[in-house]
Amino acid sequence: MSDKPARGGRRGREARKAQRASTSEAVSPYIRRNIPCTEILDEEGLQLIEANADTILAETGIDFRGHARALELWKEAGADVDGERVRIPKGLAHKLLKTAPREFTQHARNPARSVVIGGNNTVFAPVYGAPFVTDMERGRRYGTIEDFRDFVKLAYLEPNIHHSGGTVCEPVDLPVNKRHLDMVYSHMRWSDKAFMGSVTAPERAADTIEMSEILFGKEFVDQNCVVINLINSNAPLVFDATMLGAAEVYAAANQASIISPFILAGAMSPVTAAGTLAQLLAEALAGMAFTQLVRPGSPVVFGTFVSSISMQSGAPTFGTPEGTMILTAAAQLARRLGVPFRSGGSLTASKVADAQAAYESANTLLPTLQAGVNFSLHAAGWLEGGLSAGFEKFILDADQLGGMAVLAKGIDLTENGQAMDAIREIEPGSHHLGSAHTQANFESAFYRYETADNNSYEQWDADGREDACTRAHKIYKEKLASYEAPAIDPGIDEALQAFMTQRKDAEPDSNI
Repeated sequence: MSDKPARGGRRGREARKAQRASTSEAVSPYIRRNIPCTEILDEEGLQLIEANADTILAETGIDFRGHARALELWKEAGADVDGERVRIPKGLAHKLLKTAPREFTQHARNPARSVVIGGNNTVFAPVYGAPFVTDMERGRRYGTIEDFRDFVKLAYLEPNIHHSGGTVCEPVDLPVNKRHLDMVYSHMRWSDKAFMGSVTAPERAADTIEMSEILFGKEFVDQNCVVINLINSNAPLVFDATMLGAAEVYAAANQASIISPFILAGAMSPVTAAGTLAQLLAEALAGMAFTQLVRPGSPVVFGTFVSSISMQSGAPTFGTPEGTMILTAAAQLARRLGVPFRSGGSLTASKVADAQAAYESANTLLPTLQAGVNFSLHAAGWLEGGLSAGFEKFILDADQLGGMAVLAKGIDLTENGQAMDAIREIEPGSHHLGSAHTQANFESAFYRYETADNNSYEQWDADGREDACTRAHKIYKEKLASYEAPAIDPGIDEALQAFMTQRKDAEPDSNI
């Protein structure tokens, strides 16, 4: 019989869960990084990428398709507009971006959950845009509005997820032209964290603004950011009418846009990191500058989603060293521009929450924090290259986000952190388990992963030989079973539902 102290098992996990529940209110609404950002390019390299991006904008240009107002604004600003091709003189986009804020607050309906985007801050948001969902019990299937609500509830309950996100999954059981209403309402009703708006059509963006005005008040929305949205370019070098229309609506309303080139390197950009960086900077500059043409001072975020592709199959790959290099360099470029940066997450091409998913997600998540990403979409739940949102993966990822929060604090150099009293107390050859310092810091000494099993083989065997995915499945079920909706003003809730009913009744159902 071992004389080592017994460790945990089920009771240990229950104790950890109770400890987390008792301290969850003290968790910061977002991460404040106290560690330096990793830098991969020197000054000469940064200047080279910036010069190449300026050359792309001036010589090749960017297509602004199907949006006459954008072309008018660019022409008035001094760009060369030829049909739908806009060539931007060197320096013009940088000049226009000087009105964009370096950081801004996105207000949540619960002020304690508002997030500051930019500076030394990191905000983790859930998976976005997946048409499928999956779990161990029901397998892979098309997402529904019930699945959507469940993800919103989980994000609300997870202290290490700071944002409710946007299209966490596509509710395909609802008409395309009306589902945005139920999605935005779900974020407003079943969570009190900050959320993202609809971008699938300009009028759906306008609906998001109107619903936000009901929730926050019209004057408050005009003067403050309460919603953020994702605007993708169509690489290479195209912005389409849908994205431009949504960006215009949000910028005009003083709401935040993430201008995020979506690039699969080797297919939508050159195969090299430097070539891809120049292209994505050119696209991001053009899109961000457009928001400032619409309303100077409106908040905007430099975003990028870059993945390589398999040169054998053409399929996207994740967690690659090339992706890390591009993410890190793009973050440097954003800091030089003086705007917040979006990228990273917990990305994987794996279809299930297995070893591939863990390695690829870790290889994306750690650089996300270390590069200084300010807003990270897909931080939890991403599977199958973004085609699927996984419930177990959501829980596993959220657990890792807690570790990132601890890493971001850096090394504690306070008197307690130096622990000289403990070193003086303990004689050489003894141990620190019973020291006063250890006892005083026992509960908070190390981050404890809720989904990990650190017990002996014998204890793990006695507990049912569960793997991490099985444990995560149980945790997500328990969380949903314990969920209680945050309170909302009944009058505001009635007004939101009345607006939704009015909008749904105004047009027939459509799948476009």
